[in-house]
Amino acid sequence: MIEVNKQGEVWVFAEQHAGTLEDTSIELLSKGRQLADQLKVPLAAVLLGDRVEPLCVRLGQYGADKVYLTEHPLLNHYQTSSYAKVLDELIHKHKPQIVLYGATPVGRDLAPRVASALKAGLTADCTDLQIGRHEIPSTGKVYENLLLQIRPAFGGNIIATIINYDRWPQMATVREGVMPMPEPNGRRKAQIVRENISLLPDDLMLEILAEHRQPKKVNLKASRIIVAGGAGVGSKENFKLIWDLAHCLGGAPGATRAAVDLGFIDRDHQVGQTGTTVRPVLYIAVGISGAIQHQAGMSGSQKIIAINNDPEAPIFQIAHYKIVGDLNQVVPMMIKAIREKV
Repeated sequence: MIEVNKQGEVWVFAEQHAGTLEDTSIELLSKGRQLADQLKVPLAAVLLGDRVEPLCVRLGQYGADKVYLTEHPLLNHYQTSSYAKVLDELIHKHKPQIVLYGATPVGRDLAPRVASALKAGLTADCTDLQIGRHEIPSTGKVYENLLLQIRPAFGGNIIATIINYDRWPQMATVREGVMPMPEPNGRRKAQIVRENISLLPDDLMLEILAEHRQPKKVNLKASRIIVAGGAGVGSKENFKLIWDLAHCLGGAPGATRAAVDLGFIDRDHQVGQTGTTVRPVLYIAVGISGAIQHQAGMSGSQKIIAINNDPEAPIFQIAHYKIVGDLNQVVPMMIKAIREKV
Protein backbone atom coordinates (compact mmCIF):
# COMPACT_ATOMS: atom_id res chain seq x y z
CA MET A 1 0.00 0.00 0.00
CA ILE A 2 1.21 3.51 -0.78
CA GLU A 3 0.15 6.65 1.02
CA VAL A 4 -3.11 8.26 -0.05
CA ASN A 5 -2.39 11.07 -2.53
CA LYS A 6 -5.50 13.19 -3.08
CA GLN A 7 -3.73 15.13 -5.83
CA GLY A 8 -2.39 12.04 -7.58
CA GLU A 9 -2.86 11.54 -11.29
CA VAL A 10 -5.31 9.26 -13.06
CA TRP A 11 -3.41 6.50 -14.89
CA VAL A 12 -4.41 4.21 -17.72
CA PHE A 13 -2.29 1.17 -18.51
CA ALA A 14 -1.78 1.44 -22.28
CA GLU A 15 -1.75 -2.17 -23.40
CA GLN A 16 -0.02 -2.82 -26.70
CA HIS A 17 0.97 -5.86 -28.70
CA ALA A 18 3.60 -5.73 -31.44
CA GLY A 19 3.38 -1.96 -31.51
CA THR A 20 -0.42 -1.81 -31.79
CA LEU A 21 -2.55 -0.32 -29.03
CA GLU A 22 -5.47 -2.34 -27.74
CA ASP A 23 -8.85 -0.70 -28.31
CA THR A 24 -9.71 -1.13 -24.64
CA SER A 25 -6.84 1.15 -23.63
CA ILE A 26 -8.07 3.87 -26.00
CA GLU A 27 -11.61 3.50 -24.62
CA LEU A 28 -10.22 3.88 -21.09
CA LEU A 29 -8.54 7.15 -22.03
CA SER A 30 -12.01 8.52 -22.78
CA LYS A 31 -13.29 7.69 -19.30
CA GLY A 32 -9.95 8.56 -17.71
CA ARG A 33 -10.17 12.02 -19.27
CA GLN A 34 -13.57 12.57 -17.64
CA LEU A 35 -12.35 11.39 -14.24
CA ALA A 36 -9.16 13.45 -14.37
CA ASP A 37 -11.04 16.60 -15.39
CA GLN A 38 -13.51 16.12 -12.55
CA LEU A 39 -10.66 15.65 -10.06
CA LYS A 40 -8.65 18.49 -11.67
CA VAL A 41 -5.55 16.32 -12.03
CA PRO A 42 -3.55 15.17 -15.11
CA LEU A 43 -4.40 12.03 -17.06
CA ALA A 44 -1.40 9.81 -17.77
CA ALA A 45 -0.92 6.68 -19.84
CA VAL A 46 1.66 4.08 -18.85
CA LEU A 47 3.32 2.51 -21.88
CA LEU A 48 5.68 -0.45 -21.58
CA GLY A 49 7.43 -2.31 -24.38
CA ASP A 50 10.40 -2.21 -26.72
CA ARG A 51 10.65 0.55 -29.31
CA VAL A 52 7.08 1.68 -28.73
CA GLU A 53 7.68 5.44 -28.40
CA PRO A 54 5.72 6.22 -31.62
CA LEU A 55 2.54 5.16 -29.79
CA CYS A 56 2.92 8.17 -27.48
CA VAL A 57 1.58 10.38 -30.26
CA ARG A 58 -1.71 8.46 -30.42
CA LEU A 59 -2.04 8.37 -26.65
CA GLY A 60 -1.78 12.14 -26.58
CA GLN A 61 -4.33 12.51 -29.36
CA TYR A 62 -6.76 10.34 -27.41
CA GLY A 63 -6.55 12.44 -24.25
CA ALA A 64 -3.40 11.66 -22.25
CA ASP A 65 -1.57 14.67 -20.77
CA LYS A 66 1.50 12.54 -20.01
CA VAL A 67 2.91 9.22 -21.11
CA TYR A 68 5.19 7.36 -18.71
CA LEU A 69 7.33 5.43 -21.18
CA THR A 70 9.52 2.49 -20.24
CA GLU A 71 11.31 0.79 -23.13
CA HIS A 72 13.48 -2.29 -22.67
CA PRO A 73 14.21 -5.36 -24.82
CA LEU A 74 12.93 -7.56 -21.99
CA LEU A 75 9.54 -5.85 -22.28
CA ASN A 76 9.12 -6.81 -25.92
CA HIS A 77 6.74 -9.63 -24.96
CA TYR A 78 4.31 -9.38 -22.10
CA GLN A 79 5.26 -11.32 -18.99
CA THR A 80 3.58 -10.87 -15.64
CA SER A 81 6.74 -10.59 -13.55
CA SER A 82 8.53 -7.96 -15.63
CA TYR A 83 5.51 -5.77 -16.33
CA ALA A 84 4.37 -5.94 -12.69
CA LYS A 85 7.85 -4.94 -11.48
CA VAL A 86 7.88 -1.86 -13.69
CA LEU A 87 4.36 -0.78 -12.73
CA ASP A 88 5.07 -1.36 -9.04
CA GLU A 89 8.12 0.92 -9.17
CA LEU A 90 6.35 3.60 -11.18
CA ILE A 91 3.36 3.67 -8.83
CA HIS A 92 5.59 3.93 -5.77
CA LYS A 93 7.51 6.76 -7.41
CA HIS A 94 4.64 8.89 -8.75
CA LYS A 95 1.77 7.88 -6.42
CA PRO A 96 -1.28 8.07 -8.72
CA GLN A 97 -4.68 8.01 -7.06
CA ILE A 98 -6.37 5.91 -9.76
CA VAL A 99 -4.96 3.19 -12.03
CA LEU A 100 -7.16 1.64 -14.73
CA TYR A 101 -6.59 -1.48 -16.83
CA GLY A 102 -8.60 -3.05 -19.61
CA ALA A 103 -10.27 -6.32 -18.58
CA THR A 104 -8.35 -8.15 -21.29
CA PRO A 105 -6.40 -11.36 -20.67
CA VAL A 106 -3.33 -9.19 -20.00
CA GLY A 107 -5.18 -6.74 -17.76
CA ARG A 108 -6.83 -9.52 -15.78
CA ASP A 109 -3.42 -11.09 -15.23
CA LEU A 110 -1.40 -7.95 -14.50
CA ALA A 111 -3.75 -5.90 -12.32
CA PRO A 112 -4.12 -8.48 -9.48
CA ARG A 113 -0.36 -8.97 -9.36
CA VAL A 114 0.23 -5.23 -9.00
CA ALA A 115 -2.59 -4.88 -6.45
CA SER A 116 -1.12 -7.69 -4.38
CA ALA A 117 2.36 -6.14 -4.42
CA LEU A 118 0.96 -2.74 -3.39
CA LYS A 119 -1.51 -4.22 -0.87
CA ALA A 120 -4.17 -2.16 -2.59
CA GLY A 121 -7.75 -2.95 -3.59
CA LEU A 122 -8.86 -3.95 -7.06
CA THR A 123 -12.34 -4.16 -8.60
CA ALA A 124 -12.57 -6.43 -11.63
CA ASP A 125 -14.74 -6.17 -14.75
CA CYS A 126 -16.25 -2.73 -14.10
CA THR A 127 -18.94 -1.48 -16.45
CA ASP A 128 -18.88 2.13 -15.23
CA LEU A 129 -16.67 4.47 -13.22
CA GLN A 130 -17.72 7.65 -11.48
CA ILE A 131 -16.40 10.12 -8.93
CA GLY A 132 -18.46 10.45 -5.76
CA ARG A 133 -18.52 10.65 -1.98
CA HIS A 134 -18.89 8.07 0.77
CA GLU A 135 -19.92 8.41 4.40
CA ILE A 136 -19.14 5.84 7.07
CA PRO A 137 -22.33 5.68 9.20
CA SER A 138 -20.59 4.51 12.36
CA THR A 139 -18.21 7.47 12.49
CA GLY A 140 -19.93 10.05 10.31
CA LYS A 141 -16.67 10.58 8.44
CA VAL A 142 -17.17 11.63 4.81
CA TYR A 143 -14.73 10.87 2.00
CA GLU A 144 -14.97 13.09 -1.06
CA ASN A 145 -13.89 12.46 -4.66
CA LEU A 146 -13.62 8.68 -4.41
CA LEU A 147 -13.65 6.38 -7.44
CA LEU A 148 -17.01 4.62 -7.55
CA GLN A 149 -16.29 1.27 -9.20
CA ILE A 150 -19.50 -0.10 -10.65
CA ARG A 151 -19.91 -3.69 -11.81
CA PRO A 152 -22.52 -6.45 -12.07
CA ALA A 153 -22.60 -8.90 -9.16
CA PHE A 154 -24.35 -12.16 -8.28
CA GLY A 155 -24.47 -13.31 -11.89
CA GLY A 156 -25.54 -9.91 -13.13
CA ASN A 157 -28.68 -9.81 -10.98
CA ILE A 158 -27.58 -6.68 -9.11
CA ILE A 159 -25.25 -3.77 -9.76
CA ALA A 160 -22.64 -3.21 -7.04
CA THR A 161 -20.77 0.02 -6.34
CA ILE A 162 -17.39 -0.61 -4.74
CA ILE A 163 -15.24 2.03 -3.08
CA ASN A 164 -11.73 2.10 -1.68
CA TYR A 165 -11.19 5.01 0.69
CA ASP A 166 -8.06 4.04 2.61
CA ARG A 167 -5.86 1.65 0.60
CA TRP A 168 -4.68 3.41 -2.55
CA PRO A 169 -4.19 3.60 -5.45
CA GLN A 170 -7.79 2.89 -6.39
CA MET A 171 -7.54 0.28 -9.13
CA ALA A 172 -10.03 -1.32 -11.49
CA THR A 173 -10.19 -3.36 -14.64
CA VAL A 174 -12.85 -2.25 -17.12
CA ARG A 175 -14.65 -4.46 -19.59
CA GLU A 176 -13.99 -4.03 -23.26
CA GLY A 177 -16.52 -1.95 -25.16
CA VAL A 178 -18.36 -0.42 -22.19
CA MET A 179 -16.65 2.97 -22.62
CA PRO A 180 -17.11 4.93 -25.85
CA MET A 181 -14.21 5.14 -28.28
CA PRO A 182 -12.99 8.77 -28.24
CA GLU A 183 -12.31 10.80 -31.34
CA PRO A 184 -8.60 11.63 -31.77
CA ASN A 185 -7.54 15.26 -31.58
CA GLY A 186 -4.56 15.77 -33.88
CA ARG A 187 -3.57 18.97 -32.08
CA ARG A 188 -3.13 17.34 -28.67
CA LYS A 189 0.33 16.27 -27.58
CA ALA A 190 1.33 14.37 -24.49
CA GLN A 191 4.41 15.03 -22.41
CA ILE A 192 6.69 11.99 -22.62
CA VAL A 193 8.26 11.02 -19.29
CA ARG A 194 10.94 8.39 -19.89
CA GLU A 195 11.43 6.00 -17.03
CA ASN A 196 14.46 3.71 -16.87
CA ILE A 197 13.69 0.64 -14.79
CA SER A 198 16.41 -1.92 -14.25
CA LEU A 199 15.46 -5.32 -15.65
CA LEU A 200 17.53 -8.49 -15.76
CA PRO A 201 16.88 -11.82 -17.49
CA ASP A 202 16.31 -13.29 -14.03
CA ASP A 203 13.24 -11.04 -13.73
CA LEU A 204 11.54 -13.12 -16.42
CA MET A 205 9.94 -16.43 -15.57
CA LEU A 206 9.86 -17.67 -19.16
CA GLU A 207 11.77 -17.33 -22.39
CA ILE A 208 9.35 -16.56 -25.21
CA LEU A 209 10.69 -17.81 -28.53
CA ALA A 210 7.76 -16.71 -30.68
CA GLU A 211 4.31 -15.23 -30.23
CA HIS A 212 1.32 -16.05 -32.42
CA ARG A 213 -1.96 -14.19 -32.06
CA GLN A 214 -5.13 -15.39 -33.69
CA PRO A 215 -7.24 -12.43 -34.81
CA LYS A 216 -10.93 -12.41 -33.99
CA LYS A 217 -13.19 -13.66 -36.74
CA VAL A 218 -15.55 -10.71 -36.33
CA ASN A 219 -15.26 -7.16 -35.00
CA LEU A 220 -18.59 -6.74 -33.25
CA LYS A 221 -17.65 -3.42 -31.67
CA ALA A 222 -17.17 -1.82 -35.08
CA SER A 223 -20.39 -3.24 -36.56
CA ARG A 224 -23.22 -0.75 -37.08
CA ILE A 225 -25.75 -3.54 -37.49
CA ILE A 226 -25.78 -6.78 -35.48
CA VAL A 227 -28.21 -9.67 -35.84
CA ALA A 228 -27.90 -11.89 -32.77
CA GLY A 229 -29.39 -15.29 -32.13
CA GLY A 230 -30.08 -17.06 -28.87
CA ALA A 231 -30.82 -20.58 -27.73
CA GLY A 232 -34.33 -20.11 -29.11
CA VAL A 233 -32.94 -20.37 -32.65
CA GLY A 234 -32.92 -24.09 -31.99
CA SER A 235 -29.92 -25.50 -33.84
CA LYS A 236 -26.69 -24.73 -35.64
CA GLU A 237 -28.43 -25.41 -38.95
CA ASN A 238 -31.20 -22.99 -38.05
CA PHE A 239 -28.60 -20.36 -37.16
CA LYS A 240 -28.08 -19.92 -40.90
CA LEU A 241 -31.09 -17.59 -40.73
CA ILE A 242 -29.08 -15.28 -38.46
CA TRP A 243 -26.17 -15.26 -40.90
CA ASP A 244 -28.44 -14.63 -43.88
CA LEU A 245 -30.26 -11.72 -42.24
CA ALA A 246 -26.98 -10.18 -41.08
CA HIS A 247 -25.43 -10.47 -44.53
CA CYS A 248 -28.35 -8.94 -46.41
CA LEU A 249 -28.30 -5.99 -43.98
CA GLY A 250 -24.53 -5.60 -44.26
CA GLY A 251 -24.17 -6.42 -40.58
CA ALA A 252 -22.47 -8.95 -38.35
CA PRO A 253 -23.92 -12.07 -36.69
CA GLY A 254 -23.90 -12.14 -32.92
CA ALA A 255 -25.06 -14.59 -30.27
CA THR A 256 -25.87 -15.11 -26.63
CA ARG A 257 -23.68 -17.21 -24.37
CA ALA A 258 -26.31 -19.97 -24.45
CA ALA A 259 -26.13 -20.14 -28.25
CA VAL A 260 -22.33 -20.28 -28.11
CA ASP A 261 -22.34 -22.98 -25.42
CA LEU A 262 -24.74 -25.03 -27.54
CA GLY A 263 -22.26 -24.87 -30.43
CA PHE A 264 -24.46 -22.80 -32.75
CA ILE A 265 -21.66 -20.28 -33.45
CA ASP A 266 -18.09 -19.40 -32.48
CA ARG A 267 -17.35 -17.57 -29.20
CA ASP A 268 -15.95 -14.56 -31.06
CA HIS A 269 -19.59 -13.67 -31.84
CA GLN A 270 -20.75 -13.67 -28.21
CA VAL A 271 -22.45 -10.53 -26.91
CA GLY A 272 -23.09 -9.95 -23.22
CA GLN A 273 -21.54 -9.76 -19.79
CA THR A 274 -19.01 -12.48 -20.59
CA GLY A 275 -18.71 -11.55 -24.25
CA THR A 276 -18.39 -8.29 -26.16
CA THR A 277 -20.22 -5.09 -25.23
CA VAL A 278 -21.67 -3.45 -28.34
CA ARG A 279 -23.48 -0.22 -29.24
CA PRO A 280 -24.61 -0.65 -32.85
CA VAL A 281 -27.09 1.56 -34.67
CA LEU A 282 -29.37 -1.47 -35.04
CA TYR A 283 -29.49 -4.63 -32.93
CA ILE A 284 -31.86 -7.42 -33.96
CA ALA A 285 -32.36 -10.03 -31.22
CA VAL A 286 -33.71 -13.29 -32.59
CA GLY A 287 -34.83 -16.06 -30.24
CA ILE A 288 -33.20 -14.28 -27.29
CA SER A 289 -35.06 -14.25 -23.98
CA GLY A 290 -33.09 -11.24 -22.76
CA ALA A 291 -31.38 -12.32 -19.55
CA ILE A 292 -29.73 -9.43 -17.73
CA GLN A 293 -26.29 -10.86 -18.55
CA HIS A 294 -27.03 -10.43 -22.26
CA GLN A 295 -28.68 -7.05 -21.83
CA ALA A 296 -25.51 -5.79 -20.14
CA GLY A 297 -23.71 -6.16 -23.45
CA MET A 298 -26.24 -4.65 -25.88
CA SER A 299 -28.70 -2.38 -24.07
CA GLY A 300 -26.80 0.66 -25.33
CA SER A 301 -27.82 -0.05 -28.94
CA GLN A 302 -29.56 2.87 -30.64
CA LYS A 303 -32.44 0.74 -31.95
CA ILE A 304 -33.36 -2.75 -30.79
CA ILE A 305 -35.72 -5.08 -32.67
CA ALA A 306 -36.70 -8.24 -30.78
CA ILE A 307 -38.23 -11.34 -32.37
CA ASN A 308 -39.56 -13.93 -29.93
CA ASN A 309 -42.58 -16.21 -29.70
CA ASP A 310 -42.93 -15.46 -25.96
CA PRO A 311 -44.72 -12.12 -25.43
CA GLU A 312 -43.41 -12.03 -21.84
CA ALA A 313 -39.73 -12.37 -22.81
CA PRO A 314 -37.56 -9.86 -20.87
CA ILE A 315 -35.95 -8.67 -24.13
CA PHE A 316 -39.22 -6.92 -24.99
CA GLN A 317 -38.75 -4.60 -21.99
CA ILE A 318 -35.81 -2.86 -23.68
CA ALA A 319 -36.74 -3.38 -27.34
CA HIS A 320 -37.88 -0.42 -29.42
CA TYR A 321 -39.75 -2.70 -31.84
CA LYS A 322 -41.31 -5.99 -30.75
CA ILE A 323 -42.27 -8.87 -33.03
CA VAL A 324 -44.10 -11.75 -31.36
CA GLY A 325 -43.92 -14.73 -33.65
CA ASP A 326 -42.07 -17.79 -34.91
CA LEU A 327 -38.58 -16.73 -36.00
CA ASN A 328 -38.64 -19.41 -38.70
CA GLN A 329 -41.46 -17.47 -40.34
CA VAL A 330 -40.55 -13.89 -39.42
CA VAL A 331 -36.84 -13.91 -40.35
CA PRO A 332 -37.33 -15.35 -43.90
CA MET A 333 -40.04 -12.73 -44.49
CA MET A 334 -37.63 -9.99 -43.40
CA ILE A 335 -34.85 -11.34 -45.64
CA LYS A 336 -37.22 -11.51 -48.61
CA ALA A 337 -38.49 -7.96 -48.06
CA ILE A 338 -34.96 -6.56 -47.73
CA ARG A 339 -33.68 -8.33 -50.85
CA GLU A 340 -36.65 -7.23 -52.92
CA LYS A 341 -36.04 -3.59 -52.01
CA VAL A 342 -32.34 -3.93 -52.81
